[in-house]
Amino acid sequence: MHALLTDPLWWHWMSFGLILVAAEIVVPSFVIIWFGVAAILIGAVDWLMNPSFTVELFWWIVLSVLFLVLWFKVFKPDNFTKRGQADDDMGTLGIVSERVEPFEKGRAKFEVPVLGSSEWVVTADDRIEEGEKVIAVKALGNMLKVKKAY
Repeated sequence: MHALLTDPLWWHWMSFGLILVAAEIVVPSFVIIWFGVAAILIGAVDWLMNPSFTVELFWWIVLSVLFLVLWFKVFKPDNFTKRGQADDDMGTLGIVSERVEPFEKGRAKFEVPVLGSSEWVVTADDRIEEGEKVIAVKALGNMLKVKKAY
């Protein structure tokens, strides 16, 4: 047991790496896999060059951190979704059904429902006449802020 902890063989690193990669199936965080990939690479280097355990451990830590940084900063897909958030449907085109005065309320109908409703009480910074096209900009509680569609 002492020899395993002080001077692991190449297949120890490979086995450790495969166990960590397999653990990713049980703990689907996509973090553990990078420690396993690094261990498999260290096993390959150990098989080819047989460096000391200290060097192997150092490079395993360096590779693990490098793979994690690369994953989170470069390769990780952005699966962040704004579904259900207030700005989800902003940019939807509509038509003013009741004139909007600057900083006053009016009404607008949208071709595609905005936050679940096709008709909204709206406000705008500019005067918008009935029948003009508008774009939803921001949800303000129970009304929308709109701007003219140019």
